[in-house]
Amino acid sequence: MNEFTTFTQQALKNLRDPSLLQWYVIPLLALTFYIYAQETERKNWNLIFAGLAFWGMDWINEIINSLILHFTGYAALWTAPGKTAYLILIGLNIEIAFMFSIAGIVWAKLLPEDKNLKILGINNRWFIAIVGSVFSVFIEVLLNLADMLTWEYSWWNIKAPWLIIVFGYMTFFWVAFWVYDMKTIKQKISTVATIYTIVIVSAIIFGSLGWI
Repeated sequence: MNEFTTFTQQALKNLRDPSLLQWYVIPLLALTFYIYAQETERKNWNLIFAGLAFWGMDWINEIINSLILHFTGYAALWTAPGKTAYLILIGLNIEIAFMFSIAGIVWAKLLPEDKNLKILGINNRWFIAIVGSVFSVFIEVLLNLADMLTWEYSWWNIKAPWLIIVFGYMTFFWVAFWVYDMKTIKQKISTVATIYTIVIVSAIIFGSLGWI
């Protein structure tokens, strides 16, 4: 494979183009700050760190996705070629980034206080992670039908959704809920700091090499 797909070429034209910026990014930023400020005011540290862990895991996935494009010279697993106010990485626009920044908080709010409670015979953490992952892939299917989020590989599309469910989303939920249930703030801080250290170091190294 040595030629970029049509959708990849389209996305690459938009990649980190500041001329695409739109004013609606500002209220999205304000809304994100407000949500985290609300949870901080209430001292809901479990939710805050779960949200940050969820978002950090998405950044790791997005960097890996960009590396796949670089090394295949063909396509990433997912590409965001549609209209956007800013395309940060090949499969991550600023709208998606803001969504993932609060998604972990939203889903963690659904967690029962008893982490051992079962729903339909399944541990509630796993049940919500599965439901959340399947729902997220359903949304991706709708975006794919509109060519807003595209897939190019036969083993990563609607006909084979299992890898998307597990590696595209369930890892986010599992890590976020794991952090949520940690007993101490120190453990939460340490884990989330590790995730973002990976993100920052990877972005610096691979970005400087022009791989992402």
